[in-house]
Amino acid sequence: MNTTPPTRRHNSLKLLPLCLLSLATFGLLLPLLASPQLPVIRFVRDPDPAPEFQLKDLAGKDLSLASVKGKVILLNFWATWCGPCRAEIPSLIELQNHYKDRLQIIGLVVDDDDPDAVKQVVDSEGINYPVAIANNQIRFAYGGIPALPTLFVINPEGRVVQKHVGLYNPVIYETEVRALLDMPITARVETFPDTGEIFLKHADRATMLPGVNTTKLTPEQRLVALHKFNAEECPCGCKLTLAQCRINDPACGISKDRAAAIIEEIYAAGEKGKAEKPASVPVATPAPPDSPKPFHEKAG
Repeated sequence: MNTTPPTRRHNSLKLLPLCLLSLATFGLLLPLLASPQLPVIRFVRDPDPAPEFQLKDLAGKDLSLASVKGKVILLNFWATWCGPCRAEIPSLIELQNHYKDRLQIIGLVVDDDDPDAVKQVVDSEGINYPVAIANNQIRFAYGGIPALPTLFVINPEGRVVQKHVGLYNPVIYETEVRALLDMPITARVETFPDTGEIFLKHADRATMLPGVNTTKLTPEQRLVALHKFNAEECPCGCKLTLAQCRINDPACGISKDRAAAIIEEIYAAGEKGKAEKPASVPVATPAPPDSPKPFHEKAG
């Protein structure tokens, strides 16, 4: 027979969901506590200012980065027809709700010029952050946006510290937001130089390019190749340099083949130079001069 008083039994039942929730939370934390290494998030070491824009959102209100400076900004380029873009909307809505006083998400729609169609999607999804249609000038300022979704992380000083292309785990977004807001995180923060990953104009800083193997070259030849990659326009028609195209579109076979051809040209020129170089003739070492005789041995 259960001798627990009814009131105590009732209170125990009320606490049961809280206990289960605590156990579940502890279970989720166990992998982090047991992990020998913390996960890593990465921010640009010397970030560039985010390109400014002046737009009207779908509600007709002015929209700019300057109007929300001081907050962390997640600038999300997306399209209504993009499945991964639509899939991440609920997590962005949740982030905006949770950090609404210190975070501003901005949605910029590309490849869709019908405001009514976009507004229909915004309303059906319940999007709680401003959305506007991006013009080509804004797209080019942010690197052309070759893939969707593309999300730029902007710190409270208005500088771009990270870029994510494709569908990402929302936990990463939240961890980055919390780090930029000086809130506790279960991760280690590392910094890196922008060598074109964020802004293609910095591709000339890169010492390695996707799909380009320069291991057969000497260090001096490698510098020559990198100079050519940054000086020559890609023949694929993208209007970018070879280096920029390799970073922007690693799947481009035209830029990959041209880069490989440049490497072969430089390597062949180096090998030819070695073959044509005359063999060095050993130079005889002159005998040391006779040492001067002592003064008393000289003829008087």
